[in-house]
Amino acid sequence: QVQLVESGGGLVQAGGSLRLSCAASGRTLTIYRVGWFRQAPGKERETVATISRTGVRTYYADSVRGRVTISRDNAKNTVYLQMSSLRPEDTAIYYCAATTRVSDSPKEYDYWGQGTQVTVSS
Repeated sequence: QVQLVESGGGLVQAGGSLRLSCAASGRTLTIYRVGWFRQAPGKERETVATISRTGVRTYYADSVRGRVTISRDNAKNTVYLQMSSLRPEDTAIYYCAATTRVSDSPKEYDYWGQGTQVTVSS
């Protein structure tokens, strides 16, 4: 239905910032709720943030609240994750995903990007 491609990952020092982008194609992003998820080695995939299809409502995990901002530009078919005050424990592969449901659970997201690596050095 929709294809997602993440970009913007990389190596950053603790306390630094990164902006991840999720570009969609094949379908308009307007009909989807979009989320950012991450998975560290040996750990379960977890939700970082989600944003409603209109961009009005957002959800943040407690571990990142206040340090990340999710936003979307439907005209550009792109969702962003702005991250600041990064910590080594933020190191993970970050995935963008989309769903037509109203949910923050990764199990209910249907379309996934390939992921982008974020590494935070101490």
